[in-house]
Amino acid sequence: MNNWVGGINMLKLKEVSKCYGVKVYTDLGEYFGEVEEVIIQNNKIYGWKIKATRDSYLNKTISGAKGVIVPHQLVKAADDVMIISKAAIPSGEGEVTEESQ
Repeated sequence: MNNWVGGINMLKLKEVSKCYGVKVYTDLGEYFGEVEEVIIQNNKIYGWKIKATRDSYLNKTISGAKGVIVPHQLVKAADDVMIISKAAIPSGEGEVTEESQ
């Protein structure tokens, strides 16, 4: 529910730091990984660094990857879990942003 204060729409905001460690799922219901970091550019959320965890889709499909960066526009919802668009699923052809060292 939105609240109006002095003609300004006041939405419920969540601290970005509370998203760290949140489980990420695709809109198809697959467990994708966990939020590791937020990437902020020009005072706006640019994207989310999602780490590949033991049972995650990322770990199963992209061997040797630590994680990927998901652009913020592909995030559909973020609360107790984060839901991302299936368009964020890497094809395995160079979309991985971090490789194990």
